[in-house]
Amino acid sequence: MKSLRVFAAVVAISAVIGLSACAPTPVVAPVTISVGDLQGASVDLVVGQVLNINTGDLDVDSYAAEIADSGVLEFVQGNTEGGATFNPGFTALAVGETAVTMTNAQGGIQPLEFTVTVSK
Repeated sequence: MKSLRVFAAVVAISAVIGLSACAPTPVVAPVTISVGDLQGASVDLVVGQVLNINTGDLDVDSYAAEIADSGVLEFVQGNTEGGATFNPGFTALAVGETAVTMTNAQGGIQPLEFTVTVSK
């Protein structure tokens, strides 16, 4: 009888440990900002979060970016694949702050300069 209780306890503990390992990783929602709202902006992100840039009427693949500290932030080029359109954006890589300058190959807009601060 005692061994049955010990076995049941071991099974229960194993189940709790096993299920806790399957706990979902929290999903961090992307931040979407229109390109017209970026000039001089300060954007706050957490590590792993994405800044999605709504380009409005301009082609999503016409933007380029210079990032002062590429260890903090990574630029993701906008594109169109198989009929789906993907906006340009940035992925927060590490805690820190960096200046960003975005330019548009189609011209007609000034370079966009803003700051991104990434926290945990």
